[in-house]
Amino acid sequence: MVKEIRIYIEDGGNSKNTKARLRSSFNQCFRDLVKKVRVRRIKWNIIICGSRNNAYECFTKALVDHPNCCNILLVDSEAPVTNNNPWQHLRNRDHWNDAQVSDRYCHLMVQAMDAWFIADIDALIKFYGNGFRKNLIPENSNVEIIAKDRLQTILNEATRHTQKGKYQKIAHGCQL
Repeated sequence: MVKEIRIYIEDGGNSKNTKARLRSSFNQCFRDLVKKVRVRRIKWNIIICGSRNNAYECFTKALVDHPNCCNILLVDSEAPVTNNNPWQHLRNRDHWNDAQVSDRYCHLMVQAMDAWFIADIDALIKFYGNGFRKNLIPENSNVEIIAKDRLQTILNEATRHTQKGKYQKIAHGCQL
């Protein structure tokens, strides 16, 4: 029986403070799962790793250092996914070895976390308030087809006249 789940997640910047905020945000996102896991006395550990390459390195090291844990890698897809095999996508895109583990231990998020925010315009309006330019957000329910390099530009333009100012991925992302 698994006694610990360790999830290695990319992003969070390089400071302890921003990593702690992102860890807290993911714990909140997974709160229902965390409750179920803890009832079974399984330890839950989210490791915020900074860069995606660092997340991969931490994950592969954990396979050796924590072999009895359920080690999971969670990274942005960074590009459109053309198949249902996350390791194949990461091999093709990042030239990562699959570390000889099942696809069930590798999960892909959106191309970039900015897509999550564009998908929830109501949350953006609530967070940014007056001055938020909703009309600049594409009316597209499939945010995965919006080019990754356009996402931040869209958010910057839509938020630059708000009280909170222009979108800042690390500072605003955890709050959103």
